[in-house]
Amino acid sequence: MPTQLDLKRRIRSVKNTQQITRAMKFVAAARLRRAQEKAFAARPYTRALARVLHSAVVRVPEMAHPLLQRRPEKNVLVLVVSGERGLAGAFNTNLIKGAQHFQTERPGVEVKFELIGRKGRDFF
Repeated sequence: MPTQLDLKRRIRSVKNTQQITRAMKFVAAARLRRAQEKAFAARPYTRALARVLHSAVVRVPEMAHPLLQRRPEKNVLVLVVSGERGLAGAFNTNLIKGAQHFQTERPGVEVKFELIGRKGRDFF
């Protein structure tokens, strides 16, 4: 049977852990909010870039540039950017599943992966 002192220590330890966890949640929420604000701020630039590219593609004759020609897929390079460390398990899992699904969708195509991030490198 634990003594009263043991119980008090355990309660204090749990409260300290709760405080640390709460602080980590606040930090993560602030980082997420900043990342979302940056993504929203970049939307006008993305739209303008898409309009410029679309305008260029429409004006250039189809066979004028080799990058605008449609060709069958032979080789595909997939850039996989995974997380480096913990608390991103679902993100990394879904990313790896998506990459594998992309590869199995193209049976006659050589699919190569360029991996950025420790989790992706460890898996492939």
